[in-house]
Amino acid sequence: QVQLVESGGGLVQAGGSLRLSCAASGRTFNGYAMGWFRQAPGKEREFVATITWGGTYIRYADSVKGRFTISRDNAKNTVYLQMNSLKPEDTAVYYCAADRSRGTSASEYDYWGQGTQVTVSS
Repeated sequence: QVQLVESGGGLVQAGGSLRLSCAASGRTFNGYAMGWFRQAPGKEREFVATITWGGTYIRYADSVKGRFTISRDNAKNTVYLQMNSLKPEDTAVYYCAADRSRGTSASEYDYWGQGTQVTVSS
């Protein structure tokens, strides 16, 4: 059974930082790109960042570019999202996902975690 488990969410003040982790288990994700998405109340799930297996291709949403950093440790089957200079508009449930492509659309991703809440207070 495939599992993606996010952790690291919480409540932080504007300008603060959080580091999200996503641990994969149940199968090998060799060759899979890993992505982060987020969904705020009443809004569509939106792309945040993606990284390919070897880390040679990384892409960010314009809204987080320069503030967020995606990385992965394949030996640990874990992907990270370092979030700095957080803003109230970053408040959302953050999901990690796995896919064989490197797309930015949620519909392209095959496997999903349950999500972790990030709340940024002003």
